[in-house]
Amino acid sequence: MALASRMGTARVFGRVLLPTLAKGVIVRRPGVLALEQRVQADEAAIRTVAALRAEHGPGPVRLRVPGRSVALVVSVEDVVRLLDGTPEPFAPATFEKRAALRHFQPHGSLATRGPERAERRRFNEEALRPGNADWERVVRDEVDLLVRHARSTGVLTWDAFSQAWWRVARRIVFGSGARGDEELTAELGALRSAANWAYLRPRREGLRRRFEERVRGHAERGEAGGLARGRAVEDVVEQAPHWLFAFDAAGIVAMRALAVGAAGDEPGSVSVLESARLWPTTPVILRESTRETDWHGEALPAGTTFVVFTPYFHRAHGDSYRPDLWPQGAPGVVPFSGGPAVCPGRDLVLASAGLAVEVLREQLVFRKRLREPLPATLDHFALALEVDTPEDARPRARAGRGD
Repeated sequence: MALASRMGTARVFGRVLLPTLAKGVIVRRPGVLALEQRVQADEAAIRTVAALRAEHGPGPVRLRVPGRSVALVVSVEDVVRLLDGTPEPFAPATFEKRAALRHFQPHGSLATRGPERAERRRFNEEALRPGNADWERVVRDEVDLLVRHARSTGVLTWDAFSQAWWRVARRIVFGSGARGDEELTAELGALRSAANWAYLRPRREGLRRRFEERVRGHAERGEAGGLARGRAVEDVVEQAPHWLFAFDAAGIVAMRALAVGAAGDEPGSVSVLESARLWPTTPVILRESTRETDWHGEALPAGTTFVVFTPYFHRAHGDSYRPDLWPQGAPGVVPFSGGPAVCPGRDLVLASAGLAVEVLREQLVFRKRLREPLPATLDHFALALEVDTPEDARPRARAGRGD
């Protein structure tokens, strides 16, 4: 089993892991992300992993971490093995992940193991089916309002898009009665900010109780058109925070998709997938082994933490916008993770985000797109996409649409 040198381990922590943690794993930190875009931190991280692979072979490569067994995954084959082997013997509920999620979703399926995890996973898969929510009407309603705002100002900013997208998320999860509940989003944001610190910051129990009571109120209302309708209230309280969390990531991907492929005619879902390849919203996938495992003839002990730095695998397919990779996908590209722990909301998230991209393209004419080669780090907070003025704008129908 390859063992990184002390210097190699220091490079992985200094150029890959610490910058990833600094910009926020649970919720992005605007100031840090802006700085990392200026220095293109992900480009340096990708080069670091590539150098480790060149030096040590297909790995996994063990890092020198006192008191811990940590291995960096550097081959597609090992990524597939980890994801296909979830949750046994490779559990997604790692020490670090449990420490982070306990701040806002201690009972989520990603933070549990065994039969309890399986039960919660089944609940999420059933609840997050696209047919359980009136997502298409919701997306069109909110995006139409966003289009009017963009036409009046001549620009589509992240702030405007984010506000509209959070209204979409709240309505899809709880129904239209939650549309204006911005306090729900603010409380979740504060809890997620604390979660960025994982075990280094005390839990804000009072805030979490207030947030859960707000979720409970929406769940008890059981409004038609929302995912929470007809579900056990306490189950919704435990799992809905992650539903909202997933929609937030989808909004980031959708905005970046507009920036990179603003003039494209491919389906919106394809643009979303390609955006997630170029700038994965889950930059690090973690797994923790529940027993000793064999890797290329050598054993790693139970409790080993496996680290998958997704930008390294995603950017292996190029730094240009490549919708041709989809829908088949490409080796090592895992926008929604993979295997038995693949995101249970992937179909709903992809459909709603893809529709938002399509509607915006149809009703707005974007003046330019990002230049290639595309940057490895992209600050979505700073995106401001210029659109035609109301006098010049014309609805643009995507090729192949009959409406």
